Amino acid sequence: MLDVRRMQMLRAVVTSGSVTAAATRLGYTPSAVSQQIAVLEKEARTPLLERVGRGVRPTRAGLLLTEYADAIGRQVAEAETALDDLREGRTGRLAVRYFATAGAALVAPAVARVRVEHPGVQVELKLIDPEDPLPAVREGRADLALVVRPDAEDREEEEGAGGVRLVRLLDDPYLAVLPKGHRLAGRRTVALADLAEEPWVGSEWPGPCLDAQLSACEAAGFRPRFVVESEDYVTAQGFVAAGLGVSLVPRLGLGSPHPDVAVRQVRRPEPARVIFAAVRESAAPTPALRSFLAALREAAERSGAAS
Repeated sequence: MLDVRRMQMLRAVVTSGSVTAAATRLGYTPSAVSQQIAVLEKEARTPLLERVGRGVRPTRAGLLLTEYADAIGRQVAEAETALDDLREGRTGRLAVRYFATAGAALVAPAVARVRVEHPGVQVELKLIDPEDPLPAVREGRADLALVVRPDAEDREEEEGAGGVRLVRLLDDPYLAVLPKGHRLAGRRTVALADLAEEPWVGSEWPGPCLDAQLSACEAAGFRPRFVVESEDYVTAQGFVAAGLGVSLVPRLGLGSPHPDVAVRQVRRPEPARVIFAAVRESAAPTPALRSFLAALREAAERSGAAS
């Protein structure tokens, strides 16, 4: 098998015209260069240089290997440049998994920031409702995912199971959605216990978002009686507007309220779903990932301040 390093020595000899000049350029002794060329000729099983006066010139085989050495040198230089670009965040791919209601408020400004700061990085977005994105993060198929998890005891960051780190972004409060003529619609805030005897319109898939609602209701001393399930915030508002019941919808999922509903803050307790960014614990953060995560945090702060 031909040795690439020795091929580069051959290239230096051919381009400089002598072993001595090549040795000076490479920082070796002439005898060391001659020995390496001799080994390369054994590997190639044919002479590669022939003497001409005080110098040398390549044989046909030597010229062939020199051309390949040129190509290899260019490819190595290109590889080093590409690696530098990737390491410095000038190129690459950032795979993000998110759920729909986090898209406009959190994901969109983060994508915009990465495109400005790292224009060579491709951002791959994928909706995951109602799929659990943590396996994709854990297995390296996604660099970051937005997830809802139970309150992590007010810690901003926690170590997740299976090598996934959860970075707390935002507590997204649930708002009471009532028919416009409801007896509680005239209040600025609604105590959660005041909804205990009401028929409820479900707005969530089974999972952590629904669990946040049920936990708050349990703390208020009741379990909601669901009369219709929608698992969609817009549809839930429509059912409420038709007078079928009351519902809870997170602030990020409210969008434009239905004209025939009243939206009120909930107190004692205030239900909220906690939104985290999940990243792989063992992965070194790239510049693009750091920018994306910083933008998520800034967007979350703005959303929290707006609430």
